[in-house]
Amino acid sequence: MTLRQFAGLGALLSLFTPGLAMAQEVTLNSGDTAWMLTATALVLFMTIPGLALFYGGMVRSKNILSVMMQCFAITGLISIIWVVYGYSLAFDTTGMEQGVVNFNSFVGGLSRVFLSGLTVDSLTSAFPESVFITFQMTFAIITPALIVGAFAERMKFSAMLIFMVVWFTLVYAPIAHMVWSGNGGLLWDWGVLDFAGGTVVHINAGVAGLVACIVLGKRKGYPTTPMAPHNLGYTLVGAAMLWIGWFGFNAGSAVAANGTAGMAMLVTQIATAAAALGWMFAEWLTHGKPSALGIASGVVAGLVAITPAAGTVGPMGALVIGLVAGVICFFCATSLKRKLGYDDSLDAFGVHGIGGIIGALLTGVFAAPALGGFGAVEDIAAQLFIQFKGVAFTVVYTGIVTFVILKVLDLVIGLRVSDETETVGLDLAEHNERGYNL
Repeated sequence: MTLRQFAGLGALLSLFTPGLAMAQEVTLNSGDTAWMLTATALVLFMTIPGLALFYGGMVRSKNILSVMMQCFAITGLISIIWVVYGYSLAFDTTGMEQGVVNFNSFVGGLSRVFLSGLTVDSLTSAFPESVFITFQMTFAIITPALIVGAFAERMKFSAMLIFMVVWFTLVYAPIAHMVWSGNGGLLWDWGVLDFAGGTVVHINAGVAGLVACIVLGKRKGYPTTPMAPHNLGYTLVGAAMLWIGWFGFNAGSAVAANGTAGMAMLVTQIATAAAALGWMFAEWLTHGKPSALGIASGVVAGLVAITPAAGTVGPMGALVIGLVAGVICFFCATSLKRKLGYDDSLDAFGVHGIGGIIGALLTGVFAAPALGGFGAVEDIAAQLFIQFKGVAFTVVYTGIVTFVILKVLDLVIGLRVSDETETVGLDLAEHNERGYNL
């Protein structure tokens, strides 16, 4: 199997999805199974407790539980939606044909709802299909959870839950299908390289977050009232958990314990370290001192940027991607945000949206063997254009659909908490609890 084939996890489903070839003999590989079980646990670890702590430390003390609650609630909610119909919408390949654009090029069918057809012996590649389902479930969980960082401290909990259900159904599942489902998927047939979720996860969540924070409006008092993170220790611990968990995210996307997984692990570490240093030194030169929040943000920027490239770029390509992402994300999360005036509370767009775009585009450059990559890229300019098309499509589709969803919900139930609730804090007003009882 080529690296191009590895880049689309959904292509493996052709081994068992109804309507496609089922004659190919596959056998269980215990090594691959053990690795995918481990990778799945690592990716779940990224959301709870990783992202919950990372975001929780950055908000004010009166809102820490609200952010953590949102991460936990999303984990439960998306898990159930995934097994009811999400897996089917994302990875059912019935009706798809390479080079043919039809309805199933955009979204999967319903033949796998309620995990129809799954047995204890069902295999994906050389490991149980049940493991693949859970692995992909963890991706579906963390993507909407990332959006929380953009509207933190001001969205109703009830509105958030409904938004996440509708957004997952109309945005996440279709984008995942178009990119990863294999021959016949729209972006797959375009040739877009996205090894582990640059478009599906990070651009998707980042753009949705930007739209959400603009539609909801700025937090009360922003930007004149100080809103410093209340516990950067939590944020650093969360960033460390994300760094470790990301090895499951990227190396696990090789869907085997093989050389591709090993290289994905190496380039993930290189890019993350480079981005952390890039952000740190850019902040040091600009503001006179390096900050703990800055290096934690740089870590995540590097993890985000290397995600689409992890299966196709070499070590030196990863170094460049990480440095570029660290520096550019720093300026976008600080200078650009202040200049444009939007209140992306925890920089979901500045880190995930911008980092995802950088990584997706540079994948088209550094996947080329001529630049030390391992992808089947002979014409860098042509692949860069393909990557740009994939980015542009995701930005436009996600932006428009997210805007419509939010506007409809705002008209029907209202999105934002009252001024009084925002002043008191969402922990007490929405959940009748305090993060700290002195």
